[in-house]
Amino acid sequence: MLQSEWYQLRCCAVFILGFIAVKDSSVLPLLKQIARSDQSWQVQEIIAKAFDQYCKDHGYENSLHEIRTWLNDEHANVCRAVTEGLRIWTGRPYFKTHPQEAIQLISQHKANESEYLRKSVGNSLRDIRKKHADLVSIETATWDLNDKNTAFTYDYVLKKH
Repeated sequence: MLQSEWYQLRCCAVFILGFIAVKDSSVLPLLKQIARSDQSWQVQEIIAKAFDQYCKDHGYENSLHEIRTWLNDEHANVCRAVTEGLRIWTGRPYFKTHPQEAIQLISQHKANESEYLRKSVGNSLRDIRKKHADLVSIETATWDLNDKNTAFTYDYVLKKH
């Protein structure tokens, strides 16, 4: 199914993998590789959900190593799987009581070259800002808004829907 030309089948395969990732150590690296290579935005969305399912099953605090590893990957889609997958971060166990850590983890990609990733960063921080405006304000006050990528993300954080 992962090799199918139809994104729908690849989505189904990734969805299933998310539920077995905690039981099979070969799955998480496979999901990361798919995130790096699959060009379908639909598959990318399901990879984010699969990563979150892994973190939920493994425990968010127990998954901090994997979260950091994925966030430090050179491929924007791997990073985005985390920033998007764990939304709303402060609604997740561990991050509910450690919102500052969530903010710091997400913010490391505020100036990334990928607009797709920066939008996810901005949206994630905007979600957190609803309950922790002071913490998000403290973080964004340190940002260099002369950098066009950072300014773009900052605008997303403040964007009203």
